[in-house]
Amino acid sequence: MSLVITGATGQLGRLVVASLLEQGVPAGQIVAAGRTTTALKDLADRGVRVRALDFDDPASLRGAFAAGDSVLLVSGPVIGQRARQHQNVIDAAASADVALLAYTSIANAGTATMQLAQEHQATEAALRASGVPFALLRNSWYTENYTAQLGTILQYGTVTGSAGDGRVSAATRADYAAAAAAVLTAGGQAGQVYELGGDQAFTLAELAAEIGGQTGRDISYRDLPEQEYAQVLVAAGVPAPAAQVIADADRGLARGELFTDSGDLHRLIGRPSTSLPDAIAAALA
Repeated sequence: MSLVITGATGQLGRLVVASLLEQGVPAGQIVAAGRTTTALKDLADRGVRVRALDFDDPASLRGAFAAGDSVLLVSGPVIGQRARQHQNVIDAAASADVALLAYTSIANAGTATMQLAQEHQATEAALRASGVPFALLRNSWYTENYTAQLGTILQYGTVTGSAGDGRVSAATRADYAAAAAAVLTAGGQAGQVYELGGDQAFTLAELAAEIGGQTGRDISYRDLPEQEYAQVLVAAGVPAPAAQVIADADRGLARGELFTDSGDLHRLIGRPSTSLPDAIAAALA
């Protein structure tokens, strides 16, 4: 029996593998799967088994899983392709009779109205229909969604969005990865639904204030109507379809769709989630 991590060449999947190793899981029990095994050479050198796996290639999925495996399905990166790709993985897992298929969904998927939630909702429905034992890891936003923009924020002195005074329960990728590793290594996870988010939610105005406080700069939050924000993103070089999705996600944030106070993340990782001040300090460093 193995712990199979899909998307191991991506940022979250790689961190899940790292977390499993840190927990003392023998490297030989871990399978790091991604489109190209060359990107996983460093893990192979540590004894982790690596496997080429492409969500778009059902042939690569057949035989990728074995009976009794616990599999983490990290959601695909291409919006508009996820539901079909995830169905391919679910079908392969069902054929293999895996012990558990854990899926990285989105916060509040049961009620969320944002465009980004639609393919996650379709995947959750497919899991329920499949007969495969599954667990749902409904992740809120990554803190890195904001810290990755620090250069631009400092350049213009502004955090821009359409989130109003909505609160986002963001957490770092490392926190979400530790939670996924905990689920994969624990028993009795079939049917579990985890609403995962940071311990301390924040508004985008509070994000701006924290960046300003740590840098000694005057940073403000500029709240725009959704379509105007999308136009700003397009002007900054974001393709129009992606800009619409990002602006729509801020609409969801304003409606509370990325907020959770479940405490599930804290309980799974056995410690407080990484705070916004600590995440910003680390990014600035």
